[in-house]
Amino acid sequence: MTASTPALPLPGDLTPAQDLERMIRVNHAGEYGAKRIYEGQLAFLRPNSPLRAKIEHMAAQEQEHLTAFEQELVARRIRPTALFPLWHVAGFALGAATALMGDKAAMACTIAVEEVIDQHYAEQSARLDAAEAPLKEKIEKFRAEELEHRDTGVAHGGREAVGYPVLEAAIKTGSRLAIWLAQRV
Repeated sequence: MTASTPALPLPGDLTPAQDLERMIRVNHAGEYGAKRIYEGQLAFLRPNSPLRAKIEHMAAQEQEHLTAFEQELVARRIRPTALFPLWHVAGFALGAATALMGDKAAMACTIAVEEVIDQHYAEQSARLDAAEAPLKEKIEKFRAEELEHRDTGVAHGGREAVGYPVLEAAIKTGSRLAIWLAQRV
């Protein structure tokens, strides 16, 4: 085999169509989970928190992302993850728990989730070819907005939260597990 010969697929490798289905399914699930995290935070954030308007703005962007991936699911006839009820509860619980821990913990949650999503979207974007340019453009737009969310979390003291390294590790691990599961179930 020469350097110019494409590698043959291995048993268990996804076809491009299967990979695309997984991308859209997991992105839809992830945006739904993000929406629920912010709903949980808004439900339990102190009423006078200076973060309320910022979180409402981020929640509105997550809703825009969710709507875009809902449209992709329908247009491409892709089933959503079967774990939707889990994301409904787990996302809200994570948001509520971090908000109850305080504003900095809520922002720590945002930082951790968005760093995982940044990497996830970057990997997806790199795999999309010219035929999927509109989807790639959406993913890149959403990725930029997710990075803005991360930067908001940093600017509002998320990395100063009590126990930040532990909180970050737990949330990132949970986010990576959620991605893995939503791609497959």
